[in-house]
Amino acid sequence: MAASEYANAHVVSLSDLNQDDRELFQKSHGSNCPGLTRVDFYGDGAPTFALVSLRANDRKAEIVIAHRLQGRWQTLLADTADASTVPVVWRERAGKYDDVYRQRTLNAVRPVVVLCAYESWAILYAWSGKKVEKIWISD
Repeated sequence: MAASEYANAHVVSLSDLNQDDRELFQKSHGSNCPGLTRVDFYGDGAPTFALVSLRANDRKAEIVIAHRLQGRWQTLLADTADASTVPVVWRERAGKYDDVYRQRTLNAVRPVVVLCAYESWAILYAWSGKKVEKIWISD
């Protein structure tokens, strides 16, 4: 990913959220940043962050996993979402997660990341050891 791809993008902040979403986020996550969370996503203990980048020009949100290995940051674009409602991100512990329709179960052995547009949808992302798995946990 080149820096020029993100010239019109920024990490989601509290000021990007509407009043209701800001209050919901702060109630559950305190003073944390709604667009950035530290998470041991790969289970190796290396510095890893999940971030939501908001592209102003086309109202798209991208969830990126940034992983520091051997002194360099490696990034993975996990997903892209419509940002008509600005999504937020947080981490959850490893565990068993069911999708919103109870049709699929994801057994995460490492901490997971949740991307959520309040009162709209929420998607959970987990590292399988080979790829990013995702399930819709709210719709």
